[in-house]
Amino acid sequence: MQYDFDTPIDRIHTWSIKHDFKKENGKAEDILPLWVADMDFRSPDSVVEALKKAVDHGIFGYSRADESYFDAVAAWYQKRHHLTLQPEWMTCTPGIVFALSIAVRAFTQEGDAVLIQPPVYHPFSRAILRNKRTLVENPLVLKDGHYEMDLEELEQKVLDEHVKLMILCNPHNPVGRVWTREELTALADICLRHHVYVISDEIHGDFVWQGHEQTPYASISEEACLHSMMCTAPSKTFNLAGMATSNLFIPDPEMRRKFRSELLDVGQENMNRLGLFACRAAYEGGGEWLDQLIGYLAGNLALVRDFCKNRVPQIQLVEPEGTYLAWLDCRELGMTDDELMAFFSDEAKVWLDPGTHSGEQGSGFMRFNLGSSRSVIAQALDQIEAAWKKRNA
Repeated sequence: MQYDFDTPIDRIHTWSIKHDFKKENGKAEDILPLWVADMDFRSPDSVVEALKKAVDHGIFGYSRADESYFDAVAAWYQKRHHLTLQPEWMTCTPGIVFALSIAVRAFTQEGDAVLIQPPVYHPFSRAILRNKRTLVENPLVLKDGHYEMDLEELEQKVLDEHVKLMILCNPHNPVGRVWTREELTALADICLRHHVYVISDEIHGDFVWQGHEQTPYASISEEACLHSMMCTAPSKTFNLAGMATSNLFIPDPEMRRKFRSELLDVGQENMNRLGLFACRAAYEGGGEWLDQLIGYLAGNLALVRDFCKNRVPQIQLVEPEGTYLAWLDCRELGMTDDELMAFFSDEAKVWLDPGTHSGEQGSGFMRFNLGSSRSVIAQALDQIEAAWKKRNA
């Protein structure tokens, strides 16, 4: 079956955060929204049919995942990522962002140090700071258009700050790195040596560009697996963010007990019934849809790559290895961050996510969501080029 990603779908008046709240965010109604990381594509037919069946049943009582649900998730990770999961490891939560705060509370005490690698997804720091933990940053290093971990600095900060917990973004949002097995092995050696527990957010793990391979942190070694929590969800892969369903895997029984105890402390016990049906159906029947989507997104990325090379070379693409997000280096445009946001929003009428949302290390950068129809991506690039030419006329 050939899926249609070319035909734009109208999402206005669907309570879409991306499309329906422009005015509330100070944006013009005619702006093109390419900021928040959800896609403008219809989810796989297997998901839509499963949800229709569940709705037709007409009863929406308390629900939780059963063996068939785990089997669908586990089969996906075995086939796609060569990772064997155990049913007792799994805990479901209404989203990974929620789970991060629960994990910070469960695995550390107030004042404990938690390490992240900015520029990185902004809820990481929020989960740390709002729960009164100490934020420790080990910034990624940009070398010749390619981000790397500074593992020497990381180990020194672990020692100096007595770091207890690390939140790893794997693949990395927003810079698009897909960490290699060698990089993750070196990271795991440091964390295991100094008793740092690792939360690995792998929500973007199904979006990896040709020539790269996603390596689950839990696959590094038995010891690394035992001393980590893997965060997964169908939300990015199958465009199901509104279903608020994620699957966490915590191999260590004591850490699992702590996490589940904290869940109960905040009153979280049952899951969204429709989210469970959607997740199972996606993993069981969405593989062909995803494969075609990745090919389509590669075409969108090629448009952005050509745009940066040949049309507005002052904007440089940090070549992504994974995710459907393009990290744009706009520093040669010669603008402050406020001016940069105003240029894209007010002059080009394209709503991108400012790099500073990912930390001060994102200054001068913008995040561009590739997950829209080709015509929308092309229109956005045309508007950016026209605005830049007008400014420099």
